[in-house]
Amino acid sequence: MPAPELLGALADLILPTACAGCDAVRVPLRLGACARCVAELEALSPYPAAPVPPPRGLPPCTAVGPYAGALRAMLLAYKEHGRHRLARPLGALLAGAAAAAAVRAGAQPGAALLLVPVPSTAKAARRRQGDHLVRLAGHAARRLRAAGWDAELRRPLQAMPRPDSAGLSAAQRAVAAESSLRIRQTRIGVLQRRPTMRGTLVVVDDIVTTGATLAAVATRLTEANMQVAGAAVLAATQLRRSGPGTGQGLRLPAAARAQSPEALPRTRGDGRASAR
Repeated sequence: MPAPELLGALADLILPTACAGCDAVRVPLRLGACARCVAELEALSPYPAAPVPPPRGLPPCTAVGPYAGALRAMLLAYKEHGRHRLARPLGALLAGAAAAAAVRAGAQPGAALLLVPVPSTAKAARRRQGDHLVRLAGHAARRLRAAGWDAELRRPLQAMPRPDSAGLSAAQRAVAAESSLRIRQTRIGVLQRRPTMRGTLVVVDDIVTTGATLAAVATRLTEANMQVAGAAVLAATQLRRSGPGTGQGLRLPAAARAQSPEALPRTRGDGRASAR
């Protein structure tokens, strides 16, 4: 047995862990999830997800599934509780959404594809022991290359400190998100010289709520003469309505709602995913 596999097997014997999806079953440490939760994730299929109303500049967004069930639990375990081993399976799911977003934008399967993760602030990266989204996007890019795509990960943006979005309106979120992003000029210059860049750039994030962060990233990239083909996220939340007839929330097709064994929550969960 190769040394890494032997070490993994020994860790499974000594350090079994609770399932990240249901927290009820002791599973091998290297897997992190029970068979039932894995089956639930494998049954998900990427679908278009759009906040209502969509913020100005939001690119077409594709989500793996609703922010519910095993997907929600595993994402929280990964980003908030240090279960970094989950980056690989979650990255594989993100790869599927990114490929679907590229095809939705007109790209042929296997074409050149640039993944641009929404940047985390330095404070958030320190708290999570690294940029959780860059880690996910890296696994997604590797999975895409294994599937035949000419996929690359690029980080042309930097996130500056911004206020907590929990108490902000949708308009205030949009302003805060856009003002917090800075362009890394040297990295933008490299991307602008790529002949295959246009029509293949997909912004990736973990969760979409109001869409303010994705719209801000797309706006910044567009200002740098980079065309964003779409966005890909792991999960899509649904906001609580702010009043009768407001129509605010996340529009999910019936097929997407049926993917989760739980009813889609009408709150925005932890709400911190897209507001770093």
